[in-house]
This record gives sequence, structure tokens and C-alpha cells, in this order.
Amino acid sequence: MEMKKKINLELRNRSPEEVTELVLDNCLCVNGEIEGLNDTFKELEFLSMANVELSSLAQLPSLNKLRKLELSDNIISGGLEVLAEKCPNLTYLNLSGNKIKDLSTVEALDEEDDDDYVEEGEEEEEEEGGLQGEKRKRDAEDDGEEEDD
Repeated sequence: MEMKKKINLELRNRSPEEVTELVLDNCLCVNGEIEGLNDTFKELEFLSMANVELSSLAQLPSLNKLRKLELSDNIISGGLEVLAEKCPNLTYLNLSGNKIKDLSTVEALDEEDDDDYVEEGEEEEEEEGGLQGEKRKRDAEDDGEEEDD
């Protein structure tokens, strides 16, 4: 089944604006491109396109609420930088079983300046949390040393 048809089937008489999860596994991508998925899927938080013969993410629409993206068992070899731009809230990405041969392909996801995404005031809290975390780590190590004595 082609991707467009699978999307229509998965909608189950809902509008794209209502969909938070979309599973398109094992359908067919024409020419290795995403088809039928567009910016109207504004509430989409989980998208799975495993084993769909996907080779490019160029046609991926902006999915601002997307948190989890499953792209395993495709033929993707690059072009991952589009994810940072189109899916700014992505926290989970599965690329297993793709044609990625060079780590620099995946590093493109981390090249965005993280400071762009930190709201004012958050930076100080993160720094404090980091110091507190280090202190807890040292305290735990100290506790472990005392037990050994």
C-alpha cells in the first residue's frame, strides 16, 4: 500500500489536526520520498515510518510537536539536518537498519547551537542543576569510600 493511502486509512475519519500518533510502517514510499504527510498534522507527537523504503527526509513537513520519530529499516544515508529545523522538540529518533555509514551524518543533528533553544533564565537553572548533580555524584562517591573503611 502506498504511503498516501496508508495515511488516509490511519486517519480513521479524523482530521489531520486531531492526530497525535501516526504509524505508517511497511507501506511504500514512491521514489523514496515522504508523500501525503503535510503541515496540517500540527498535533503529531509520534510518527513511525519503519520499513517504508524511505531514502530522503526532504519532504518532511514542519512537525513542531513531534517528540518520537521511528525511521528504522529504511535506506536513509544522509540529509538528517532537516530534522533539527522541522522537528525542534524531537527527543527520540531511531535510525537503525539504515544506510548511514559515517558518524558525521548523525552529528549533523547536534550542530544546531543549543543556546538558540534555551529560554531566558533556563540557562542559569541548567548550570545550577549541573553543579548540584556534580555535588551529588561526589557525595555518593564519598559515601561509597566510607563504607569500604
